[in-house]
Amino acid sequence: MTSSAPQPTVSCCSERRRRETCSHTHTHTHTHTHTRAAYEHVRRRSLPSCLAALALAMEERSEDPYLPYDGGGDAIPLQELPKRGSNYAMSNGGGVVSSSTHLLDLLEEPIPGVGTYDDFHTIDWVREKCKDRERHRKINSKKKESAWEFTKSLYDAWSGWLVVTLTGLASGALAGVIDIAADWMNDLKEGVCLSAMWFNHEQCCWGSNETTFAERDKCPQWNSWAELILGQAEGPGSYIMNYFMYTFWALSFAFLAVCLVKVFAPYACGSGIPEIKTILSGFIIRGYLGKWTLMIKTITLVLAVASGLSLGKEGPLVHVACCCGNIFSYLFPKYSKNEAKKREVLSAASAAGVSVAFGAPIGGVLFSLEEVSYYFPLKTLWRSFFAALVAAFVLRSINPFGNSRLVLFYVEYHTPWYLFELVPFILLGVFGGLWGAFFIRANIAWCRRRKSTRFGKYPVLEVITVAAITAIVAFPNPYTRQNTSELIKELFTDCGPLESSQLCQYRSQMNGTRAYSDVSSQPSTPGVYSAMWQLCLALIFKIVMTIFTFGLKVPSGLFIPSMAIGAIAGRIVGIAVEQLAYYHHDWFLFKEWCEVGADCITPGLYAMVGAAACLGGVTRMTVSLVVIVFELTGGLEYIVPLMAAVMTSKWVGDAFGREGIYEAHIRLNGYPFLDAKEEFTHTTLAREVMRPRRSDPPLAVLTQDDLTVEELQTIISETSYNGFPVIVSKESQRLVGFALRRDITIAIENARRKQEGIMLNSRVYFTQHAPTLPADSPRPLKLRSILDMSPFTVTDHTPMEIVVDIFRKLGLRQCLVTHNGIVLGIITKKNILEHLEELKERVEPLASPWYYYKKRHPPSHGPDGKPRPRVHNVQLIPSFSTHARVEEESEEEVRLLDNSSS
Repeated sequence: MTSSAPQPTVSCCSERRRRETCSHTHTHTHTHTHTRAAYEHVRRRSLPSCLAALALAMEERSEDPYLPYDGGGDAIPLQELPKRGSNYAMSNGGGVVSSSTHLLDLLEEPIPGVGTYDDFHTIDWVREKCKDRERHRKINSKKKESAWEFTKSLYDAWSGWLVVTLTGLASGALAGVIDIAADWMNDLKEGVCLSAMWFNHEQCCWGSNETTFAERDKCPQWNSWAELILGQAEGPGSYIMNYFMYTFWALSFAFLAVCLVKVFAPYACGSGIPEIKTILSGFIIRGYLGKWTLMIKTITLVLAVASGLSLGKEGPLVHVACCCGNIFSYLFPKYSKNEAKKREVLSAASAAGVSVAFGAPIGGVLFSLEEVSYYFPLKTLWRSFFAALVAAFVLRSINPFGNSRLVLFYVEYHTPWYLFELVPFILLGVFGGLWGAFFIRANIAWCRRRKSTRFGKYPVLEVITVAAITAIVAFPNPYTRQNTSELIKELFTDCGPLESSQLCQYRSQMNGTRAYSDVSSQPSTPGVYSAMWQLCLALIFKIVMTIFTFGLKVPSGLFIPSMAIGAIAGRIVGIAVEQLAYYHHDWFLFKEWCEVGADCITPGLYAMVGAAACLGGVTRMTVSLVVIVFELTGGLEYIVPLMAAVMTSKWVGDAFGREGIYEAHIRLNGYPFLDAKEEFTHTTLAREVMRPRRSDPPLAVLTQDDLTVEELQTIISETSYNGFPVIVSKESQRLVGFALRRDITIAIENARRKQEGIMLNSRVYFTQHAPTLPADSPRPLKLRSILDMSPFTVTDHTPMEIVVDIFRKLGLRQCLVTHNGIVLGIITKKNILEHLEELKERVEPLASPWYYYKKRHPPSHGPDGKPRPRVHNVQLIPSFSTHARVEEESEEEVRLLDNSSS
């Protein structure tokens, strides 16, 4: 904060004499008037003119160099910040120093609580970044003073790496515990291992010597509930008993999960990603990333996954990781006292969450960058990568699945893909886009109905109902009965000699027995057709239940259900293409690549491409999704099919709406989130959006030195605004700064508690020096330290396209609208969102090029003979075209609109 402004030069004064003169001149001075008196005293004593200039220079240097124009002059002196002393003088304004301490250049004591934020408010990114720069300058200026200060500077520099390391360690450990517990509780619905109660079904049969290849999941150590209760493993009675116990455990887990969420941590429900995106954009939701939420979310996530509901744990793992990052950030003052810096840790934590969810560290970093982060500087990229690396390493060390992999459905393919397969891959992308558009609309409609009806007031009953329907319908079908991750693993896996799935039952051409070489090049058996019918029923079941499950008051992720739907559809398409290539190998599509008996089609690859397409259609992810699936398969040669399917899915989904499922839920919940992906192409101006409007009461403002404490409290109590512009006076209306409601309230309470003489009729002033008051007046209250004297302002003719871009890129809470320096109104983030929603309701986008061609090219003039306004391929409806803005436009502006429509 230095300046090139020349400092006064006094050549006839030595440094020693200058210090003596300063000490003599400024001893026991308390007010600006005393400073003037000292100057007059020096002048009358006929000291050399250099001393008079020195005294005046010292008076000017007593001004705070960081305080801009306060209404008392035309120029803002920019001066270098002099070194501060170590003494404090408790004075007015809750620790704001008086004029005498300004003359000694002492540091102002901060008011406790000023600069913090209330719940459900947006942070000021600009102020937070300024606070961090000031803290950084202070540390750098002191690090050479002593070894202790140098150690503190090193600790501050490395605190970012320490907090992301702790976050990665905790995220990996919790993910491993969740995976192991969910696997065990999911198998508990079917039976129990008598030899070791803590083993799941697979682990129980690892050490058995009595298993067969065809029935490798059956061993004496594992007992179903029918065997334990009825003593028989086969028959109608055992089937009914297993059916009943499966439903009983599913309802028990779901009931326990929803009760824990409702009683202890209501924020632990849902996926958490919409709220994480909103928090990373600067919104404050107290308790959403707290320790209670972390503990309850971890427990109930295991219960919800084990209940068999159509949900996954991958999305909630991002919420769990962000809770870890938030908790560990409070150990470091650099992050605990700065909301903007804390969000850098949360961005790294979200990358660690995806890393342990899919075993994809690089995909996690790209997910944080593409999908959730609002502010992502380069150092956050490095720390996100490191956090994802640490989390993946910890999860790999735990090895929750016993296969040395980070996820259950890791798979490797060894067969290349061929050019003609791009056609079914693109068709799968079309299916994924259609599914995504349908799911978003259906789920949002159901969630909106839940909010507006009495059914939403009984979350426990809703969860029990959905869990009961899911368990009852899912048990008869083996593909819906098993865990969704295991289903995806079976669909992804290519057929080979070690696979016992019905999907791999092919018959040999020669002897009709089962073939173990080139399995997928053989004609299918009735077992494959039966599995195809079961998969079709499972597809319908998953589609319906996922719509009603996502949004329940339990932890519920969307990644795994969407991937399961796409994997089912992809496997069906893959088997169909495979059999088509076998029976019609002489077609021109297959003749060049597929020889008779050759293994040229991989149905598992189709399942993987379908899973990526459906997940992309729901979330509208592109780059990060391709990298995540690439890390799942470990095959670089399948990048092109994945990219083709994912991009097709996004294009098809965007044709029905550009919002992903997370953005749709953000809008449904009314969170103040400005999506950077959304384009603003309307020609409105700042004066049309600012508040107050013509029919509203006048703008509530504060004057810089005319109010009393009582009048200020009256304004605060009678209004609900979060801040007030401060002006010079009612006559001039010139802007001085902006004061937040919370800071004013805290400063007044602090002054009454720590200072004597502050009364209701005490004068409040925001200037550098106190106004001239009668001798019997009570002590004035100085609030200059809480005044933002550089608020962001725009003129009333600024296009809203620029204003929206400023709000997005700077993270503003509000900006003031001025005209020739006069305050006209204010635009807040809420006003921006309301304006965007109003435009969506009033503006009717034209249909696609293939639909209603005439509507896309309407006549240049409407039925009333006036030009039809058109802006960027958007037709304005009549109610909006008669808006006051259009009436007030000049002829040149109207002519410009008319030219754009031709």
